[in-house]
Amino acid sequence: MYVMPRFVLLLSIFVSSALVLDAQDSKYALPSVAAEKDLPGEGTLRRYAGYVNTWARLREQWSTQIKQDQGAVVFLGDSITQGWGPTFRGHFAGVKLANRGIGGDTTRGILIRLEQDVLTLNPKAVVILMGTNDIEIGLEPELIARNFTKIIKSLQEHNPAMPIILCRMFPSSAVKKRPTEKIQKVNQLYENVVRNDSQIIVVDTFTLFDDGNGNALPSYFPDLLHLNTAGYSKWASALNPILATLGFMETEPDEFELEEGFQSLFNGRDLTGWGFRPTAPRKPPKNPRPGAPVFVQIKQAEDFKGKIQSSDQRYRAVNGRLVVTTPAEGRRIQQLWTTTEFGSDFVLKLEFRATPNADSGVFIRKPQLQCRDYVLAGPYKDLKNYKPQLWNELVVTVAGGVAHATCNGELLTDNMPVPATGPIGLEGDRGQMEYRRIRIKIVE
Repeated sequence: MYVMPRFVLLLSIFVSSALVLDAQDSKYALPSVAAEKDLPGEGTLRRYAGYVNTWARLREQWSTQIKQDQGAVVFLGDSITQGWGPTFRGHFAGVKLANRGIGGDTTRGILIRLEQDVLTLNPKAVVILMGTNDIEIGLEPELIARNFTKIIKSLQEHNPAMPIILCRMFPSSAVKKRPTEKIQKVNQLYENVVRNDSQIIVVDTFTLFDDGNGNALPSYFPDLLHLNTAGYSKWASALNPILATLGFMETEPDEFELEEGFQSLFNGRDLTGWGFRPTAPRKPPKNPRPGAPVFVQIKQAEDFKGKIQSSDQRYRAVNGRLVVTTPAEGRRIQQLWTTTEFGSDFVLKLEFRATPNADSGVFIRKPQLQCRDYVLAGPYKDLKNYKPQLWNELVVTVAGGVAHATCNGELLTDNMPVPATGPIGLEGDRGQMEYRRIRIKIVE
């Protein structure tokens, strides 16, 4: 067995200590143990050398970039966020970005550096992922949630109109001292904090990376904690639709041309041809469950001709896409309908893109065809051609009162009975769903 010479060992200890002292002398250093007690947040700050040095080094570097990073979309978090690197691995083309992730950071560490590292940039939006290190060092979920609440409050006080994109904490593993029960508890507490707040957009990045047992998928997390290249690509795909809806990317006009015989149901600019229809009365539950779905009640019909969004802002026309936005309630069930009814046989074509685990639906005259992030939300989990978080084609053929539907050429149903006439509808439930190129061909 190799034994390190005493001189080398002492030199190693000396160099390590010197680096920590250097970091502690910096203006951007981790606060001392004595100073820590007077700082906001809860939980003891971490003190291992790698974290202390990275904290000081990155924050000093960022202090020189405040001017150039003004108005960026800021990614805030720990080592998983830091892993994007300064170039974000080539993702999010055209978006001005700033990485403010520090390996090993906790929610308290993030709270302490929030003003200098993030708010001074006057960000256009903030993408946050945090809490996994708190769990690893044994902090209780309720404490983590209290720090998280302070972070959200500070962001909102700085700019009440700034979108905050909350990524649900990724799964990991009990062998990494991050058991799924704790992670899911923290995620639930986070969502309780932000529920009904339209400034925060929640993205279900837990389910996105869940192996089905609450642990991280090794194909994306080789060490069950940090993402590999494929994992970052998958995370980017989950965020792209949200950033597009916010107008940060995919702003080019859609050059799609209608096929012969088809008519467009959506002009790409506004919601002309669409509206709300009155809903049947619904008795409220006597003892509603916390976080239960909200069923929207519509008393009078509304026509959104010439309007870029519905009266409740849930449905929006954004750069050629009809977007069903993520509801602040978590789940909000409602429908947008065409103002025209279709009694003849027809072929309906459209494309859709779903955020992770999103749930929507396309109504054919009246019955609903589930349109979801199928691989996560079902019911068609075994589709081979479905492309998660990318555009997929839905084709529905109605003939003789029966609907036949395919997704990217794969059969969804060939025997869905439909009424003799009725409109086309788009449902909102959870997550974000986008539709585009919505068109219909009447078959006489």
